[in-house]
Amino acid sequence: MEWGGEYSLDSSNLDCLLSVLPGELEFQQVLGDLDEKIKKNSSSIEQCLKDLQSEVNEICTDEMLQSTTDCLQWLNNCSFSSLRPSSTHHGQLMEFLRTLQSLLKNEQNQEEMILHFLLDLSSQCGVSFPCTPSGTSFELTSSLHAIEDDSTMDVKSLWDDIRLHLRRFLVSRLQSQEETKANALQQQMEFKTQCIQQLLFLYPESEVLMKYQNMQNKLVSDLLQNCVLSSCGETNFDKVVHGYQSSIPTLCTMIKEDLYILSGTIDPSSSLKFINETYLDTITEEITVLLERLCELQFKENALHIVKTNKISKKHRGTVHAVASQECHKKGRNFCLTLYQLKCLSQLIKLFLLMEEKMEELSAEILLVPSFTEKNKNVQGVLKKASGELLIGETRANETSVPPEQLLQVEEPILLNFGWRNAFKDLSSSVAHCITIAIEDFSTKILQHEQKEEFSAAGYAMSLVNNQQMRESCGAVQQEEQPKRIAKFCSDIMEELDTLLPLALACRDDSLQEIRANFVEACSKVATAVLARLEEKSRDVPSKAPLQDLHAALSTAIYVFQHFTTYSNLMRETSKKPLFLVPLQQYQEFINDLQFQVTSYCVRVCATSILQDAESHHWEDYKAFYEGERCSFSVQMWHYFCCALHHDLWTILPPKTAQEILTDVLEQSLAMLSSRYCQACPSYKRTPQIRTDIAAILMSTEVMLWSVCSSVQEFLNPHEDRHLKIYKIHSHCNSMLSVLAILTSPLKNLYETFLKNSDEHLPQDFSNVFYHPLHWLFCIPSPCSSLLKTPSAREMAAKGQLKLLLSQPYCNLNLLLETLLHRDCLLVKILLRSSRNEVLNRDEQSSLLERINNKQPTLIETIFTVLSYCTLSPKSLGIAFETYMEKEQLWSCLYNMTVSSCGESEPEVIRCLKLTLINSVKGIVKQIISLMHSWEATENYGTYQHKQIVPESLLKTVPKEWNYTPREMKRKESGKCFTRLAAQAVSIVISKLPTVIACLPPPIKYFFFLAERKMSRNFAELKKAGLLVWNLIVIICRIFEDGNTAELLTGATLDRWSKEKLSLVRVCLESIMGKLKSGPKQVTQKVIQSIEQQRPNWIESQLLKARKLSTDCASVSEEGAMLEEGGVALGFTEQKINMMVLDICHKPGGSEYLRQIYHIIRLNEEYLKEQLSCENSSEDGVASSQCLPLTLKGREEQPVFNPFQVYRQSCAKVFNQSTITEWNWDWSNLLPSYLGLNQMTFRVLLTHRSLIKILRRTSPNTEPWGTPLVTGRQLELTPFTTTLWAYPSCQFFTQ
Repeated sequence: MEWGGEYSLDSSNLDCLLSVLPGELEFQQVLGDLDEKIKKNSSSIEQCLKDLQSEVNEICTDEMLQSTTDCLQWLNNCSFSSLRPSSTHHGQLMEFLRTLQSLLKNEQNQEEMILHFLLDLSSQCGVSFPCTPSGTSFELTSSLHAIEDDSTMDVKSLWDDIRLHLRRFLVSRLQSQEETKANALQQQMEFKTQCIQQLLFLYPESEVLMKYQNMQNKLVSDLLQNCVLSSCGETNFDKVVHGYQSSIPTLCTMIKEDLYILSGTIDPSSSLKFINETYLDTITEEITVLLERLCELQFKENALHIVKTNKISKKHRGTVHAVASQECHKKGRNFCLTLYQLKCLSQLIKLFLLMEEKMEELSAEILLVPSFTEKNKNVQGVLKKASGELLIGETRANETSVPPEQLLQVEEPILLNFGWRNAFKDLSSSVAHCITIAIEDFSTKILQHEQKEEFSAAGYAMSLVNNQQMRESCGAVQQEEQPKRIAKFCSDIMEELDTLLPLALACRDDSLQEIRANFVEACSKVATAVLARLEEKSRDVPSKAPLQDLHAALSTAIYVFQHFTTYSNLMRETSKKPLFLVPLQQYQEFINDLQFQVTSYCVRVCATSILQDAESHHWEDYKAFYEGERCSFSVQMWHYFCCALHHDLWTILPPKTAQEILTDVLEQSLAMLSSRYCQACPSYKRTPQIRTDIAAILMSTEVMLWSVCSSVQEFLNPHEDRHLKIYKIHSHCNSMLSVLAILTSPLKNLYETFLKNSDEHLPQDFSNVFYHPLHWLFCIPSPCSSLLKTPSAREMAAKGQLKLLLSQPYCNLNLLLETLLHRDCLLVKILLRSSRNEVLNRDEQSSLLERINNKQPTLIETIFTVLSYCTLSPKSLGIAFETYMEKEQLWSCLYNMTVSSCGESEPEVIRCLKLTLINSVKGIVKQIISLMHSWEATENYGTYQHKQIVPESLLKTVPKEWNYTPREMKRKESGKCFTRLAAQAVSIVISKLPTVIACLPPPIKYFFFLAERKMSRNFAELKKAGLLVWNLIVIICRIFEDGNTAELLTGATLDRWSKEKLSLVRVCLESIMGKLKSGPKQVTQKVIQSIEQQRPNWIESQLLKARKLSTDCASVSEEGAMLEEGGVALGFTEQKINMMVLDICHKPGGSEYLRQIYHIIRLNEEYLKEQLSCENSSEDGVASSQCLPLTLKGREEQPVFNPFQVYRQSCAKVFNQSTITEWNWDWSNLLPSYLGLNQMTFRVLLTHRSLIKILRRTSPNTEPWGTPLVTGRQLELTPFTTTLWAYPSCQFFTQ
């Protein structure tokens, strides 16, 4: 049933913005809502046209309109001056105007009342008051009722005097509003819009805009002059920059206001023309004058310096000065600029670039017009002949048969035109000349200073600084690619170049191209000089400088490469050819060579120094190595070296590069160790040492493996194609484990294992036997097995997930989100459980209050926001907070939610839920208030009712032909009109509810679905519409009940009348939801009955539709959970996690919330590990009274590598000799895993056993099952060699 009748006026505005990608049901609801609004508006427009058609037919009897199409055509072609005027007696008109004039002159504060009265006359009676320019003839005409024009000077002077008085009043209000700035921005814009619309009622548009433009122009000029030229004395670059820094934000706010004001008053082209002439042209003129003055002062200063210099010569002083002055004038008065002056100009240009960008955003947002950059694009218009043939673009450009007057004249659209670049044209040649000198000068000084410091210092270590600048200036660089520490001299140089970069970015015109060309050329020279210095630094390693300098040189080179890549991308908009091509290529080659040099040097150190241990590796010695109670020194030193390398890479290099280098070093060193231990032939006493060494190597590798793997999939299931290096690491470890099993296991167990499977059970094709890469991890005496589940499960334990996250060199957002959602948000539950004591802890109380006062999100608010953003995991929010809500007894708070101010005593979860729901209904509240204002403006209720009443003396003078009825009399007869207004407001709320729920995030909907399960039966019966629908309507009612909240939420101003009517709408909504304790009032019953008469059962169907949308999402989540439990989907795929992280980072504060959670997890690493270890115990037993530290107490310092701390940790965890030597190896389970081992490999390893060697010397007959033994000289060790030894030693060094 279509909505019709008196409730047809509805809005097509879809206020609920789709912040998330909706599901199928939600998408259908949104499209259906849009379609319904379009149909309603089309029917309303058609009804309005029919009403207009009937009214015109009544008035214009000579021209009858047959249809609405004729009505539209008539409106398009009609001339209002041709309408039949109604006669108004000259005496009555004079009396009426004199009464108005007398009231304005003799009575105070009557202007607003008279303006409303005149507007009421015009709208109610159709009287068209003359809107002629000042000083023209007086013409009173009307579209429906025209005043007879007597063309007398008395009438004209009277009306001019009246509207002049009213204009002064309105202009004074506009100026006073500008001076006070006391009101909010929204209220100020509404007030100024009203004033300008009233001025347009009195004067023509051109005159009003000119007057308003003069006002705003004076404000702009005064603002710039007060900010820049406020202080007396000489103007310099400093004053100009600081002045514009303080004035441009204010100017942007003023432009935003005027764009909003004019967008609802005049067309977009006129609005842009107004902005161009009022603001942009004025700013350009002011900066042009200032720069000319600065140029003049600088030129005089340089000329004076030349004169003083030439005074040394006794001859031709005057001639030289005159010639110098003439040459300077001929050359355009070039002069020298210092580096500081160039920086000031660059700062000034940066301000204009930011303002230009802001103007583009505002024009696109408010007026939907193209930006500055689209102005110069070639637009191929569509030309049309008189005969109808189309001429498109350049295809018919050469045809001259069509006369120009027959072509369609296409006007070029008016765009924003900010010509601030023209002000810098006179400076361009001087800036272009001086920028090259300045860049070469400061870069040379910095490099020389760095070289002096190196020679004066005792050591050769490079001075490093933290890279904070890259994170601020080059946001396009991903965090995993950002260097952490760089050379100080390079940071100083790039900081200076960043300061001068806006000079090159401003070059859009040909006159400024020279500046960019010189900047690019100077930067290229600087890049070459820095590269030469870095190459020199890298050659000093290891003879003069430590290995850290190699890492620092690599990190610095990456930093410079990324910086100049960003420069090139920023200047690509104005340059058609690539910039910095040669320097970038040189840096890329240097980075590749240096990364290979770092890797090869570390591997070479391991091969030639660390692992060369004659005492430990004397395998044929018949004496036990330290009585078999420790591993080899070389293995322990290799572990220390890897730990130190890990620290240096993690603290200096970009995370991605650091992981690549550590992976390469670990893989190649393991290949070397695997080859050596496969060739070892230990004596009987040295056999335990082999077992201890390999166990220590595997345990050390397990420690490093968490750092080199960047994802769970890469750790648990490395693929040979995608994760080749990780796959090789596992392969080397499994090879060493096979050496340990066959070479050191008891011969009896070995014999029994292989004898039982030597015949039919042993497969003939051993290459088809599959071994999982993680096999070795579950066979070593390490806590790793508790961090992992079975290899086939493709899932990691929660503690392992946490360890993998904290082992990364940076905050890996994908891994962080995966850890938070792992095992039904187990880690989040621990954080929430620990945060319960946050407020109770006295030490943390002050910091918590500071965060609340500073509007910094707390831990609970941060977790809630992040999980509410996880639209692809709708159950996570409810699962994470379910236990917390129960222990805090917060479920009952959802059944009586209020809209009071969020105080300290209110639970944070309830506050977050409330803010989410309030934001979702903000559009409905704005629409209802807008309806109230439009009703108030149409029917003159509300504000006008409480203003001064029109005097009886003025009402008596109104000509009777106008048929004016005072509003006070109409109001007494229109009591039932409010029923129509209230019904319309209630229908808007009810009709919007399904769309609001469709646009809510799925986690919020599932949270309320979970809360409904916790409700008692009484509540369930009370809230048949659903808890979510109930709370949305309750929040809307509370907003309508408290007018201050409505004003704060929408920025609108509500008078007493509007607040009363909003309160009545609230009563109607409460009556619909059955919340009223007493019976509904008579007015409420009329409102609801009127809606039901128009649409029977419509309210109930809308509420059921809203409930269905809120529960369908939850049922979909339940089905997804059942599928996951059934084994269809285990955990979250990398693609799903990546999509959720991208979605979170695009939400307000999303990435910052994730990093805050990561920071808290890292601060409480040991506590969280302890809690995760007790995850199987009861909640009460696990709960701890510890309060989580949320911030660092002091300043975070750069971590320093402490070898003694590594030694203590290694002794306790990795190299715990008692753990290794006393480990009870389960040979019966370990040995059968090697039944598929290659026969050749098995025989070779078997011959290395000490007992087999003794048997060979005493009885060299056969192996236990009759196969001849293979001697050591016949061994083929190809499977254990690596490509490392195939290279000559000279290839490990770079030139």
